[in-house]
Amino acid sequence: MDKHSISAEKGAYISIAAYIFLSALKLSFGYFGDSKGLWADGLNNSTDIIASIAVLIGLKISKRPPDGNHAYGHLRAETIASLVAAFIMITVGLQVVFSAVESFFQPKSTTVPNMLTAYVAIFSAIFMFGIYRYNIVLSKKINSSSLYAVAQDNRSDALVSVGAFIGILGTKLGIPWLDAIAAAVVGIIICKTAWGIFRDASISLTDGFDDQLLQKIGQTISSTEGVKDMSEIKARMHGSEILLETTVHVNPLLTVIQGHDITVKIEENLLQKYNIQHVIVHIEPFAFHKKGNRQ
Repeated sequence: MDKHSISAEKGAYISIAAYIFLSALKLSFGYFGDSKGLWADGLNNSTDIIASIAVLIGLKISKRPPDGNHAYGHLRAETIASLVAAFIMITVGLQVVFSAVESFFQPKSTTVPNMLTAYVAIFSAIFMFGIYRYNIVLSKKINSSSLYAVAQDNRSDALVSVGAFIGILGTKLGIPWLDAIAAAVVGIIICKTAWGIFRDASISLTDGFDDQLLQKIGQTISSTEGVKDMSEIKARMHGSEILLETTVHVNPLLTVIQGHDITVKIEENLLQKYNIQHVIVHIEPFAFHKKGNRQ
């Protein structure tokens, strides 16, 4: 197993453990402390366990080696896992928004939650924000889209706990509508985050690629010693890895070995600067009469 898989799976396991701990904590204190907000937050964490498990399964599938049906391996399973996490997040976000709207039209409960439930809510928010920081840094370090989705889910759960804290505090202060306002704002933030993850995963699965990054890669290829011109470049994401193809033009008087050395240099530059491990370089003779006599 490579370091990427080990690190990504570690982040998923940490999230699962955190969600199990927090869901048990919130459901217990929410029930005995008469806080519907904290109870609902605990149920939300229960569904997050499913999302994290889905990501973990995707990570385990993605590390399978290439086979007859998957010549490039199974890395896109990680992107599909991000998509699943996005769907679960947007479901939770919409549920939070709808519940907030409904609460405006429902009679307010006369039950005042125990102040201890507010402390549990704010502790949960701080705890989950710490998990978010760990996973977001790790996801960027190893370039894992699915772990990035898990990190965003962690942040959303921290915000939900903040909303629960505000709601409990509002009830204690005699401002029950504060709960609905906080919940609606949190729900919208969750939906916005989920949409961003869904959009990025969809672009990757449909072979979309960052145009600005592609231009930078093209500049690196064009500036490689021996390359006279570059007529084509295209790339796509395969899980967390980049698959790239390019056509470069070289001096037509070079030997096959000299042309091969140029492609090796291109591959080395792309690996060093962008960690691109899968590159196909097609060599074409440079047309001097069209481009001019470039040395």
